[in-house]
Amino acid sequence: MTLWVARAGKYGEREDFALENSVVVVGWDDVSDLSKIENKDELNRILTNKYPDENSRTVGIWTGQLWNFGREFEEGDIVALPLKKRSAIAFGRVAENYKYDPDAPLGGRHQRPVKWIDTDLARSRLDSDLRYSFGAARTVFKVSRDDAETRIEALLDGTATSWRKNDEGEDAATADIDIQRQADDQIIDFISRKFRGHDLTRLVQGVLEAQGCTVRRSLPGPDGGVDLVAGQGPMGFGFPRICVQVKSGNDPADVTVLRGLQGVIQNYGADQGLLVSWGGFKDPVLREARQLFFGVRLWDQSDLVRNIQEHYKHFPADIQAELPMKRTWVLVVEDI
Repeated sequence: MTLWVARAGKYGEREDFALENSVVVVGWDDVSDLSKIENKDELNRILTNKYPDENSRTVGIWTGQLWNFGREFEEGDIVALPLKKRSAIAFGRVAENYKYDPDAPLGGRHQRPVKWIDTDLARSRLDSDLRYSFGAARTVFKVSRDDAETRIEALLDGTATSWRKNDEGEDAATADIDIQRQADDQIIDFISRKFRGHDLTRLVQGVLEAQGCTVRRSLPGPDGGVDLVAGQGPMGFGFPRICVQVKSGNDPADVTVLRGLQGVIQNYGADQGLLVSWGGFKDPVLREARQLFFGVRLWDQSDLVRNIQEHYKHFPADIQAELPMKRTWVLVVEDI
């Protein structure tokens, strides 16, 4: 059994199509049916002709990725789809041979049918070395370092145990690492250790205060469905008036939590609600929240980290001391 990663677009633009149609997909729509290509050399020539402005190294990497997708994936292999729209990874098992669908939306013509096992496994449930391996910037690659296949299999079937890293080298694919994703994961690890339980609520409060809100935080213990209430301005009388529910556990929030927040918004006479769930959200929550765009926002751990990064310089000094961060500029190399 092999563990593969297949991304669904630089910005996650093909994620919904992949999840809803039980497939993993790649781009390269200018290339037709991969099953009719005899060998890698032929595929390399096709890519060279289709993309004449690309250098030979890039074309060579694309050749390897497309060949793996079309020929090397085998039935029963596990495939991971890191999600861009939320801090989670979808895992499935390859169910059928490669298919080419010329009528599919752009980016979805090259397909591998899968049977999804878990479409919302929070990134924080993976050991840091596995998250690092999944952080390669390539579209399709194999993950094998540190017994990754066996460990993911155990995680998905509920038999995972503690594991200690060995000294084996990294996968070749991790040479092209997503530096931003790696940095975010380090911050997530730190918050998971240092801001447990009600302290996560205090961190969310820091974000809202940095955005100009006056915030009241509930005391630890039963909170009546609201952890924070916030309003704009020095006394909090401005608009919007927000009720905030914070879930610090690792399990994804279900739809009852979202519906409970809607009731709290009415009880408090608030305008909007914010639901923060460190463990992410189950699919029904995401579907229902699409109809509540003007009333509710959802933040998972990645959303919280992005807001922390955006407003960090306005954070209270005590939180900055507990969460020491600095901004570093790096050259962005185009994803390959």
